[in-house]
Amino acid sequence: MTPEELSAAIAACLRDAVAAGDFAVEIPAEVRVERPKNREHGDWATNVAMQLGKKAGMNPRQFAEILSARLAKIDGVTKVDIAGPGFLNITVDAAAAGSLARTIVEAGPAYGTAEEYAGKRINLEFVSANPTGPIHLGGTRWAALGDSLARILQAQGAQVTREYYFNDHGTQIDRFARSLLASAKGEPAPEDGYGGEYISDIARAVLEQNPEALSAADPQEEFRSRGVELMFAAIKKSLHEFGVDFDVYFHENDLFDSGAVSALLEQLKTSGSLYFEAGAWWLKSTDFGDDKDRVVIKSDGDAAYIAGDIAYFKNKRDRGFDLCIYMLGADHHGYVARLKAAAAAMGDSAERVEVLIGQMVNLVKDGVPVRMSKRAGTVVTMEDLVDAVGVDAARYALTRSHADSNIDVDLDLLTRRSNENPVFYVQYAHARTCAVARNAVDAGVDRSAFDASLLDHATENELLAHLGAYPSVVATAAKFREPHRVARHLEVIAGAYHRWYDSCRVTPLGDAEVTDLNRTRLWLNDATTQVLANGLGLLGVTAPERM
Repeated sequence: MTPEELSAAIAACLRDAVAAGDFAVEIPAEVRVERPKNREHGDWATNVAMQLGKKAGMNPRQFAEILSARLAKIDGVTKVDIAGPGFLNITVDAAAAGSLARTIVEAGPAYGTAEEYAGKRINLEFVSANPTGPIHLGGTRWAALGDSLARILQAQGAQVTREYYFNDHGTQIDRFARSLLASAKGEPAPEDGYGGEYISDIARAVLEQNPEALSAADPQEEFRSRGVELMFAAIKKSLHEFGVDFDVYFHENDLFDSGAVSALLEQLKTSGSLYFEAGAWWLKSTDFGDDKDRVVIKSDGDAAYIAGDIAYFKNKRDRGFDLCIYMLGADHHGYVARLKAAAAAMGDSAERVEVLIGQMVNLVKDGVPVRMSKRAGTVVTMEDLVDAVGVDAARYALTRSHADSNIDVDLDLLTRRSNENPVFYVQYAHARTCAVARNAVDAGVDRSAFDASLLDHATENELLAHLGAYPSVVATAAKFREPHRVARHLEVIAGAYHRWYDSCRVTPLGDAEVTDLNRTRLWLNDATTQVLANGLGLLGVTAPERM
């Protein structure tokens, strides 16, 4: 019995109780069941009686008593206890619990997926690093988190477009071009310019493409256009090697070159969302929690930076997206209100905009922070991290913590082949399940029989419970946009599997006969393989069969 099946059964009991006149209450769309903190209290628990009791005009415990009598009659439920003010603790029999192993194996890659967001079109913009240098650690964290979130939302039925917004319009690009030009001339970088080996590499590449670049009519423009293109290509390559590919690469410059920004600004002047003061046009962003209203059209008539943001949001909505999620760095907290105000300025709902803020990443080696890159000079890059620990360890380490928390990535830990290394711990559990399956073939154990009632060992109950909770973990990760929930749950499953492995054998000892217990345990082993593979897939991390 899966948590979803139990939830549906409880909802059916509630409907039956209402039909019988036991109480009158509106049945929730979903009844939440979860693991009790103390396993001695049962297999599953629900607080539905506390949620609905007062609405039904009765004490929650009285409500729970009525409901528990119906729950006890559900096939597979052996006991229902009422705890505290009205919690319901439910114990299921071994057969009901064990049947989950077969359910998972038969579902395969579909286990843990749902249709919660079916038909919903989501634009997920992440990384969006300026094409002025390699991707630094903050952008690397967004690459891991953003791609994982896209996979999780897709697993819940959403149509997700991964989008990278290239900021190729403005002063930073000018500084980048001047830095390239200075390097090509053999001069030091400008005071406000960019340094590092990559600038020299790109400057040389520009000259290889056009040996006459320094004598062009506008050398800086030559280095700007070709340099941005080369940097763009390098960033794409790094992301692809990190397992992250985008559906759309959107250039900020296109919004200005196409006239979209200027046309939109004229439209907004009559929308009521802007007002004219001190020679400039202002967006009423304080209506959405901003600390001050923002200038959209400056007193000299030029568009302010936020004008591009508004035009970009309109572009996304014109492309048919129902929800626009922006994943921004720690220095972009102020953008939350601004982007919501931008949506409202278009006459749209501010709820169509979500902004996720990510915090800093610190790289640590030998207990000391690593602050300098061999290639970039001033920051640690994606390539630095991948070179040190590999793609799998890098992605897992950056995904297993809440985005809004600062994290230290310990290079020594992530290269260690031990249980202290979380990615090794989970991947090794998957590899171990595969080894057990190979050994089972050699021992003549197959899945020709399945008797769920035989899975009654304490470690089997624990493992089944965590496997059963996996779909709700994925659903919650999607709802709260928190991929780390999946990673942490995989670690819980891995721990439960290792304990089961130490206590229960799939293959018989010596010349002992193969029994249905061996065959049934193989189903549980293979169910664990599937869930670990599914979860690692959502994180963009490989599930090795041998380690």
